[in-house]
This record gives sequence, structure tokens and C-alpha cells, in this order.
Amino acid sequence: MPIAHLPVPSAIELQHSQQTTEYIVEKIQQAKGSVTFEQFMQWALYAPGLGYYRAGLRKFGAQGDFVTAPELSPAFSQCIARQCADILSALSSASILELGAGSGVMAADILTELEQLDSLPEHYYILDISAELQQRQRETLQHKVPHLLDRVLWLQSWPEDFCGVIVGNEVLDAMPVQRFRVTAEGVQEQYVGWDGEHYVSVFKPANPRLEHAVQALGALPEGYESEWNPHLSGWFQALFAAMKQGVVLLIDYGFPRHEFYHPQRDEGTLMCHYRHHAHPEALLYPGLQDITAHVDFTAVAEAAYEAGFHVLGYTPQMYFLLHAGLEALLSASDPQDVVAHTRLTQQIQALIMPAEMGELFKVIALSKDLDIVLSGFQQNFKTRL
Repeated sequence: MPIAHLPVPSAIELQHSQQTTEYIVEKIQQAKGSVTFEQFMQWALYAPGLGYYRAGLRKFGAQGDFVTAPELSPAFSQCIARQCADILSALSSASILELGAGSGVMAADILTELEQLDSLPEHYYILDISAELQQRQRETLQHKVPHLLDRVLWLQSWPEDFCGVIVGNEVLDAMPVQRFRVTAEGVQEQYVGWDGEHYVSVFKPANPRLEHAVQALGALPEGYESEWNPHLSGWFQALFAAMKQGVVLLIDYGFPRHEFYHPQRDEGTLMCHYRHHAHPEALLYPGLQDITAHVDFTAVAEAAYEAGFHVLGYTPQMYFLLHAGLEALLSASDPQDVVAHTRLTQQIQALIMPAEMGELFKVIALSKDLDIVLSGFQQNFKTRL
């Protein structure tokens, strides 16, 4: 059912959502009545040719559903590039791998900055499962850095013996999650069914793995609802196996566990994004809207450590950017060019102010076979994970 404050989808969008619904309903019927919310989220986001990240709908920027930090300001990517330069200089024959490169803006801006720093990587790899986004990335790079396009290679799977820097901006929040509820009878998991006209949400006893994971969080009050990501362990094991040596930089919005599962956060963190409107109705408009959950960075650190990584640093985005060169970028801006300087100042405020992206977004650095001090983590909060 539509929500009053949301924009009304076009006829073409509604047709696409209907096709996605038909795909999911068939899966529900094959499962004899219901599927886990995790499965629903997987299909709504990644069903071939239909899911939000697999279809040709505009997602990023003013004409899409949300704005990411690289879309907001090139200063974000320039700071990432400066941190990458430090890491690349400590390695030989090193490359960069970007996970889920969106519109390609961050790749273009990182390459531009690294060229100015005389620190270009051997290759700039992009791992993105969306053919439509790959094409958009290619167009962006062709427009912004045509002379560097030959350094960019698209991958369909994890590389082998990768050496360098792996960057992922807002990748973890797009992983399908399991939703649970604490009841007097025990932990229950959210399922999604179909009543012939609409999706319906029901809760059933959780499987042993989810039940154990929730019990390990400690005592949560009855009625408490939240999310748990079952994919982190396998994902980091695959990431570790793909690397020979280097550093992983992951940027996303979320909290350490004691904040993520705070008693007052009793409805979880699940959020949907449609045409710059955020709302919690995940069963609405499948295929047209993004579905996300905040990141439990304690779980990220644990899964990474168990896979074999060393946690180098963890810090809010504002501190990372300030120490990775943001102040230098602002100082280099010409205050006489009032329009450009004002625009940059406003962009930087959005990136670092606590009420904007500065505090909610975190950066975590993981290393394999490389002991290095990273400038962006001079204020390091990893002991709070």
C-alpha cells in the first residue's frame, strides 16, 4: 500500500515493481506460504534484472533515491585517495579495488587525486554485479578521466592474490539481514507471506543460529525488534582469501554493538530510501526502493578478525576526513572565488558535522600482512568496538 508522504511511482516504475512482486510471490508460493525477511530483502535488492541493484533505475544523486558522500563532494574521495596513496607507497605493484562503485564518481575522483599526487595504482578494479551500473561507471569515467580509463578493469568475482587497497563505501548496509523479535516464548524471526493482494509480515520461532546470535547479545527486553547480519563471516572469509597483502577501508553508517542494540533502539535500524524519502516500510514497492540496515561494527570487527584480518583502526567519518587531508583541501580553496569556496565549505560541513554524516558514518581499516600507521586514524576508537 502506498504511503501518503511518498512520491507516487510512474506507470513504468509500477510495472517494474509488479514484475518484481510476481517474481517474489512465486518464490513465496514455492516455499509453501512464507519466506524469511532476509530472503525477501535479497530478492527485492538483487533478483536478476528486477532487484533494486540489478535493474536500470537511477539510484544515486539528485535524480535518484539518495546521495552518498562521493556524490555530495569530491573532497570525500580526495581524502580516500590520500589515504590510499600512503598505503600504495608501502607496497609494490599495488592496485585499488572498489566494491560496489555506484555511479563511478568516487573512482573518477580517486584516480584524479592520485594522478595529482603522482601515486596512480597499477590497476583500478571495480567489483559490481550490476551490468547497468557498470555501464554508468564506464560513462562517468570516460567523461571525467578518459586518459585513465585503460587502468580500470571490471570484475565479476573476487580477484586472486590481490595486493593493494580495497575500498567499500556503503557496501555493508546493503547486505540482507535477518529481523528478529524477543518474546516470552523465545526469539522469533520475521517472515514474509502473500495474502493474494499484499505482502504480510509474520513472526515464527527463529532457527538455532539466529537464536544463538540473539542470545549472545545479552538480555534484551520482551518485544525488542532488531536485525542481525548472517553474511559477515562468509563475506570476510572470501575477502581475506582474495587478498595477498594490503588494507581494506570500509565506510558505512552504524554503531558499535553496545549502541546498535541499545534498549531504546527497540525497533531496529531497518530503513528504506525512495526519491530522497526515508521510511521503514520494507515491503512497499519491491524493486523500486533501497532497503538498508545500519552496521554493527563490533560484528564487522569480529568477523574480520576471525577471517584473519588485523583491525588497524575505527573512527567516525569526521575524524578520518579531517586527518586524511580535508583541512588541507579547504585551505587550498581560493576564498576570493566566493561561490566555489562557499560550496566547498557547505559540502565539508555535510561530511563532518555530527548532525549530518560526520558521526553516524564510521570508517574501519583492516590489514592483511601489512603493518602500517594510517593518517586517517590518528583519533582511533577501535578499543570501543
